[in-house]
Amino acid sequence: MALAGLSVTSAVLMATQVSGRSPLLALGDRSSSLEAPYRYPFRDAAPRGSSTARIEQEIAHYQQRVQQMPAQSLAQALEQSALALSYLKMARLTGQGHWYLLANQAAEAARGAVPDQPEAIAVLARVAEAQHDFAQALSLAEQLSGSKEALGIQATVHLATGNLAAAAGASDRLVDQTLSPMAFTQQALVRAAQGNDAGVLESFQYALELEEVGDLSSSARTRTLLGRFHYERGQLDLAHDLYQESLRILPGYRPALLNLAQLELRRGRDRSAGKYYAQVQASSAATLYEPLVLRGLARLKQQQNQLAAAEAYWATAELQLRQTLADSQGDAAAFGFGHQRDLARLLLERGRAEDRPEALALMAAEVQRRRDAETLDTYAWALAATGRWQEAQQAVQAAIALGTRDAGLCDRAASIEEALGNSAQAANYRQQALEIDPQFDQSARNASGLGAGLGS
Repeated sequence: MALAGLSVTSAVLMATQVSGRSPLLALGDRSSSLEAPYRYPFRDAAPRGSSTARIEQEIAHYQQRVQQMPAQSLAQALEQSALALSYLKMARLTGQGHWYLLANQAAEAARGAVPDQPEAIAVLARVAEAQHDFAQALSLAEQLSGSKEALGIQATVHLATGNLAAAAGASDRLVDQTLSPMAFTQQALVRAAQGNDAGVLESFQYALELEEVGDLSSSARTRTLLGRFHYERGQLDLAHDLYQESLRILPGYRPALLNLAQLELRRGRDRSAGKYYAQVQASSAATLYEPLVLRGLARLKQQQNQLAAAEAYWATAELQLRQTLADSQGDAAAFGFGHQRDLARLLLERGRAEDRPEALALMAAEVQRRRDAETLDTYAWALAATGRWQEAQQAVQAAIALGTRDAGLCDRAASIEEALGNSAQAANYRQQALEIDPQFDQSARNASGLGAGLGS
């Protein structure tokens, strides 16, 4: 019998717990060397060779199969869909934009022969999601009739756009339908946006308990996101250990390296932060991570008072972000990803008065498409930077009303209230920030916006 108020899946999982308290919740109370259940349990069984090499073999296999099948046949469409999915895997693993373009082209080719081919539709939806074309992603997901692919896309898109009730509904249904690590990780992200810390740790616990041998990218991603959660709660040692475990699972995993760089920047360990950025930079050319690396290096040089070097990094990052905003015209170099918020953040953090109107215009357009906490926070920042304090107050309060527990968001709210002369409310927000992240200080502010996954 299901426990009252819980789905059958959740009731079964709770019944299998060896104790009443989540082991992740218990471990989360302290910062220590990594222990079970955080460790990857299949180290000896891990497949040999790099993850990219294995996907490259998949791609070569399906490319050959596509050539062998009769043109415009159902058989060829199935192989093209499988090829599109392999391209998508490579895009997600490497962050290289041209793989998204190839995935899009292969999926479109499959649909040319079989318009309702579900695997091809799912790939097109994921590419649209990566491009921040959220309306198109949801439209394509509707064609997948409540499948696990549809639910995963809907959960991700609704989370990105701030529709947390819809995101929670989709992620919970995905958990009940698949009972998979991916589903529980997605559920954890939604719960984090809702401010449900205990629920976040519970979902991550199930994701780790259900992980499968050989799925290295999923295992590394789950630990990196869990590390981000602990980072945002001021548990820096535990976050560090989780990022390192991600790298032991998947050496060179860029989100983990980026988050380690952010963590070391926050700790004031400039040399170590620079080392991690250099590792990402060595393999991040022509990837979606490169502008974030350059912004991190700019922030690092700014802290070291090397302002000319900082300006050079910002200028290069700005150029790259503007290129990603270009509409795709069938050219891999111009395959746009709509990262307006990232460009706005760069313009604001660089601190030039002449950049502020453009940053505000970018965010005014962005909030028409998405109203998640990070977008609303950045919009509030742009409004405050242009002296529109009352509107900034409204934007930051809308972000807080979503329920997301973010110390940086509370800190922004405090600064806005101070500017408006509301000292008591400002003090209240600063107290809330410290309750969320007891270590939050100027160093945390300096490192904000440079992480991969969850908040900033």
